[in-house]
Amino acid sequence: MFTLSPLLISLAAFVGVAALVGAVAVMFRDSSESAIEDRLDTFMGQGRVGKGGAKNQPTLLNRPLDAGQNVFEKLLHRLERLRLLFDQADTNMTATMFFTISAALAGGGWLLAWFLHSPVGILPVAAVGMAFMPLFWLLMRRRKRMKAFAAQLPDALELLARALRAGHSLQAGFGLVHEEMPLPIGKEFGRVFEEQNLGISMEEALTVMTDRMPNLDLKFFVTAIILQRQTGGDLAEILDKIGRLIRERFTIWGQIQALTGEGRLSGVVLLGLPPVLFLAVYRLNPEYLMPLFTDPMGKKMLAGALLMQVLGALVIRKIVNIKV
Repeated sequence: MFTLSPLLISLAAFVGVAALVGAVAVMFRDSSESAIEDRLDTFMGQGRVGKGGAKNQPTLLNRPLDAGQNVFEKLLHRLERLRLLFDQADTNMTATMFFTISAALAGGGWLLAWFLHSPVGILPVAAVGMAFMPLFWLLMRRRKRMKAFAAQLPDALELLARALRAGHSLQAGFGLVHEEMPLPIGKEFGRVFEEQNLGISMEEALTVMTDRMPNLDLKFFVTAIILQRQTGGDLAEILDKIGRLIRERFTIWGQIQALTGEGRLSGVVLLGLPPVLFLAVYRLNPEYLMPLFTDPMGKKMLAGALLMQVLGALVIRKIVNIKV
């Protein structure tokens, strides 16, 4: 009678749980902010602008009849998104370096779990967990940079408005923000300034900046500049209003963080207690937990516990994550 090895069973269980978690995350994802960004993209030209000024997002009229993404095109698209992640995290890492480090960490995690005489089911989990460490580092670095950029944006808009009132051009205002403001906003505005000096249009440089920094307030700012250049108006006053609106949103967001602090702390305790207790019991009496990895019912219970942990994390995040 044909029997599957415990390694194949653990790998199949991990893939199934990961697919289920991804499906639940997509189901719970909030689309309100993406709808607002799509509307702003419409005002900004109905799609991103490429190097040659053409729109990268094909429509039904300009799309070839035999258009379709093969495996290599999909892989290239994924690599482009990975390069965009490198830019957003402000790192010099390349795709080759990223995958090499991930593979090395995966092998190191597998060997570490094997040297510690861990159960067979822990080996692929340790390898996959270590392989995702570079991605987690990039996402944390990206999040920290985005948060700093959002906090600096009101000051940059006020500085830009004062530069316009003093008689400087909009391009010179971007250069002034680059010189006076710290990272990361100084670098991003400086890139826009340098791209304009190289002959790229203002609209294209600003659109590329919104790709690098997917901030909703920045999209409002870019949309206001593009509309003002097309219809006219007092740009300095518009920038003052946008800056004041952003500051008010930060105030409301701080109040919400204070009100939801207890819920977030409770979520951290509830989600962190089972793994910590599992490690403590495994350290004190490993044989007590072996039925979870050897008995069929124990494997089902362990998979159910992991699934409930992930679902609980998503529900708690949905409750305390209030959009402003």
